Amino acid sequence: MDIANEQVLQTWAKEKVAPQLKPGDVLLLDGDLGAGKTSFTKGLAAGLGIDKPVKSPTFTIIREYQQGRLPLYHMDIYRLEDGGVEDLGLEEYFEGDGVSVVEWPEFLGLAMPDAYLMIHIVKDENIDEARHVSFTAKGSRFESLALAIEA
Repeated sequence: MDIANEQVLQTWAKEKVAPQLKPGDVLLLDGDLGAGKTSFTKGLAAGLGIDKPVKSPTFTIIREYQQGRLPLYHMDIYRLEDGGVEDLGLEEYFEGDGVSVVEWPEFLGLAMPDAYLMIHIVKDENIDEARHVSFTAKGSRFESLALAIEA
């Protein structure tokens, strides 16, 4: 799927992804620096009815937003590339009452959930600001979610 720019990415997350989400859903965001992972999460938060500003959790690791239709747990584990993820108790978030969004999931290691929807966001090398978005689903819930989002 092609996305024109980060604003369109936010709108897509708000209108197409957020309405499909259920408690316990885990979204893993894959993409280089500046690909739009946090922009996607801002749109997702708006779609969940969260009106607080969404900031990158790079230095705090986890930011919690409780006031929407579902709680949103926004995680950035980039700073834990050398280890320590297993000690965070992420499974409590993954199995909880909200939606978990994880930036830099390649650093999850043993904390990788059994089921998830991986959203790959890639900047287009030829068209400034454009993004390509694709999915990898693991588990029947997330295969269904991917199909619903793409429809």
